[in-house]
Amino acid sequence: MGHLVLRHLSKRFHKRGIPVLRDLSLSVEAGEIFALLGPSGCGKSTTLNLIAGLLEPDPLPYPGEIWLDGIPLNPLPPERRGVTLLSQHSRLFPHLSVGENVAFGLKMRGIPRAEREAAALGMLERVQLAGFAQRRPSQLSGGQAQRVALARALVIRPKVLLLDEPLSALDANLRQEMQALILELQAETGVTTVLVTHDQAEATAMAQRIGLMFEGQLHQVGSPVEFYQQPRSERIARFFGGVNFFDAQAEGHQLRLNNGILLKSAAPLQGQVRLTVRPEQVQVFPHPPGLADNVFLAQVMAERFAGTQRRLTLQTPWGSLQAWVAPHQVFAPGQAVWIHLPPEALWPVGVGGDPSPPALFPKEEGRV
Repeated sequence: MGHLVLRHLSKRFHKRGIPVLRDLSLSVEAGEIFALLGPSGCGKSTTLNLIAGLLEPDPLPYPGEIWLDGIPLNPLPPERRGVTLLSQHSRLFPHLSVGENVAFGLKMRGIPRAEREAAALGMLERVQLAGFAQRRPSQLSGGQAQRVALARALVIRPKVLLLDEPLSALDANLRQEMQALILELQAETGVTTVLVTHDQAEATAMAQRIGLMFEGQLHQVGSPVEFYQQPRSERIARFFGGVNFFDAQAEGHQLRLNNGILLKSAAPLQGQVRLTVRPEQVQVFPHPPGLADNVFLAQVMAERFAGTQRRLTLQTPWGSLQAWVAPHQVFAPGQAVWIHLPPEALWPVGVGGDPSPPALFPKEEGRV
């Protein structure tokens, strides 16, 4: 199993200090990979430490609760929670061999020596470190050390695996290899996994769902696709790389921009709205595309090759617009082009500040 539920978690480290967590509630399904995403200092790691039992939630404004498969974890010490935490630093015991490091948790649980050694060797093979059992941590690279730490975390078969930015200290290629390895092992073991990261790309690549945090609060919970295509606020859209925003007066499917230009939206809207369209969804053509809606003449102001895409800055009838096109689409500064904004790509992100955090337990709690 491994169904994890957090209710009303709050935490401040000084009585009069600013709260690090503000009444956070969350449900993580058994076998799910869930990413807590957000900038540094937003409370992500504090949440993991509360789950692991390294910190206690504050009793106010609500008594924070942590449940795993219907069992309250608050009264249990860390070693009895069925939870293991892997941080960005491997924290291997330098005086023990790699094999002894992996088997350490089993030894603490009283597993016989032969059994724990066999389990450790098997797990080392699964993390592609067969033959490393006799080495010392000082003989490992950074990526190898993190693989050993991952093997040590998984060999005890936890119900929940907590990953606190475990790949942030690795270079880009190693990080991608470790991402693939973690996904492979998680698929094999089915362990419920909560990943903390500040990297949108990492969260998107690894997690089935993401919870985005700002200042100790969840602001949106959903799939990676929802974050990219349906952000709940301009702040969320910008965090996920949104760069195109404009205001309009909406009436049904018709959007009137401030200069009178009309756009069409796929979904009916009403009143003053703030809109976004992702740069990769803006279609750019050297000739009129023959489409009926949302086609405009524009001019290329700047072009930059970015490997997997070309990034264009366009001057449109309502102002500047960013468009990311395929690398084989070559446009020159000053060139006249036609752009198409697909109606389904126009998404409202509200007016003014961020909305309230999302409702997570409406039936049980009657609140967010």
